[in-house]
Amino acid sequence: MKLGVNSVLFGGYDMATAFRSIRWAGYEGIEISAINGMSEHLVLERWQACAPVIKQLAAEHGLQLLAMEQPSQEPEVMERAMQAAVEIGIPIINCGPGGKSNEAGSLEQVIDSLGKLADRAAHYGVTLCVKAHVGAAVYNTPTTLKVLSAISSPAFGLDMDPSHIHRAGENPVEALRAVIKRVKHVHIRDCRGRQAGPGKPEEQANGRGEIDLLGYLRVLHENHYTGPVDLEIIGAKEYPLERCGMIAAEARGHMQACLQACGAR
Repeated sequence: MKLGVNSVLFGGYDMATAFRSIRWAGYEGIEISAINGMSEHLVLERWQACAPVIKQLAAEHGLQLLAMEQPSQEPEVMERAMQAAVEIGIPIINCGPGGKSNEAGSLEQVIDSLGKLADRAAHYGVTLCVKAHVGAAVYNTPTTLKVLSAISSPAFGLDMDPSHIHRAGENPVEALRAVIKRVKHVHIRDCRGRQAGPGKPEEQANGRGEIDLLGYLRVLHENHYTGPVDLEIIGAKEYPLERCGMIAAEARGHMQACLQACGAR
């Protein structure tokens, strides 16, 4: 498994600061945030200017470019994201599922949209991943399985986030076992409670909440998962830099201990 951080944790700072801080915290890779309003890292409207900077920073700090998070399914936006991914050398694009939970026709629309985007991902030679998300059409294991059943493209996979599954009222460890064969990316963080949001940034750090992340990582290891495990912490845009760095380092220490405990490192 490759441990990384979504740069959105450092969304209040420039890319150079994000790369440097993530490397100092001991990570092997980075997921580039292309989330408007949460960061100014990979700005897709001017991705051609961002691309050489990202490649230079990755080389300078020895960080693997593990993934990109770009939540929109708008075809024009996703087309730019895929073009940027190819140029930069990013293998995975993570997007949100969209739609609304339990709304008639919403899941079917999402499946149709994702299927078309998976075809474009195959064209570009990248992998498109989606995760279950609180309030969206895909929000739990049953809705996830429907999407995976409908879209068989090898360019499509699951981004598994235990915090959203936990807030859907499920056991993330058992949920992971049900979908592990299609998991191509992991967004990892902890969560305390079953409320809509994941909590304050520091409460999302691994080991601060209620999720059995040791059991979660053990299932990944037992099933020979070797892909990215990217820490995704939201809400820290106004935090001082040292606080963001402490969250990253604390979560990395917990992940390393879990991997050692289950024999993965």
